[in-house]
Amino acid sequence: MIIVHHLNNSRSQRILWMLEELGIPYEIKHYQRDKKTMLAPPELKKVHPLGKSPVITDGDITVAESGAIIEYLAYTYARDTMLPAPGTPEHRDYTYWMHFAEGSLMPPFVMKLVFDKVRSAPVPFFLKPVTKGIADKVMTSFVGPNISNNMSFIEGYLRGREWFAGSQLTGADFQMSFPLEAAVAGRATGNYPAITAWVKKVQARPAYQRALKAGGPYDYA
Repeated sequence: MIIVHHLNNSRSQRILWMLEELGIPYEIKHYQRDKKTMLAPPELKKVHPLGKSPVITDGDITVAESGAIIEYLAYTYARDTMLPAPGTPEHRDYTYWMHFAEGSLMPPFVMKLVFDKVRSAPVPFFLKPVTKGIADKVMTSFVGPNISNNMSFIEGYLRGREWFAGSQLTGADFQMSFPLEAAVAGRATGNYPAITAWVKKVQARPAYQRALKAGGPYDYA
């Protein structure tokens, strides 16, 4: 039996969605973030040394990192349905978007989150203009342009396409779902109709709805 070590408001929600799409029996072990630090609780370190989510256990096998988990599930349980055939254009797209999600798209979103916190952090009044100025400069000169560039690239790619790696759902779609949900929920500014339509299509799927119910409250932003 697969056990999903599920942290609230985390990347592990996309793992639940994949398992629901596959129809694989699984159990959820719930963990809650610390309300002050928003970090995972120390209990997760008993499952994996880094103490982060998502992590799954499948018998005596433990797999961490979203991409690795998605690949494991696809190769183990859905080789014929969730993986494009090797050597095809679809497989090249699959590989690209699997890496792009965390390698290119998520870092500027994380940086935006960090500098938004810098802006609002309690500091002596005479330092507030300094911290805010630094945060604003980084956002306008680096983080913002990177987010806009990534989003425009994805928007152009999705126009006229059903999924990220061909005409059927693949692991690339699960991997891309978390950052794009966050983007549509408010981390990216701009008009991206193709991305918004893709996110709405994902969220309307029955398997996604079942995963959301199983995982509990999920704050996309």
